[in-house]
Amino acid sequence: MNDAIQVFTTVDSEENAHTIAEALVGQQLAACVQIVGPITSIYRWQGEVETSKEWLCLIKSRAGLFPALEALVTQLHPYDVPEILAVPVTAGSKPYLAWLERETRPPAKPVK
Repeated sequence: MNDAIQVFTTVDSEENAHTIAEALVGQQLAACVQIVGPITSIYRWQGEVETSKEWLCLIKSRAGLFPALEALVTQLHPYDVPEILAVPVTAGSKPYLAWLERETRPPAKPVK
């Protein structure tokens, strides 16, 4: 198994980060979510350069779960346009990847 991904999202409070993390792990859409912060984000929004204090969620999941993961993060996220970026894990220790697979639910089967 190596359909492992790491998904990034940032939120405006530690409380919102915990809410998202607990929901993802609780529903087995992620094996682990690490919360880092506060961090400083500088970005362009509606034509202006903004600076915000945010918390970064590093979500360990699987590619087949991304649609459900994205839907849940979007539902719980406080931002109009949340950052939800997934990157593939190109390599990892076999025991860790096996744990990740055990701790996440099987992806939904495609409808035929």
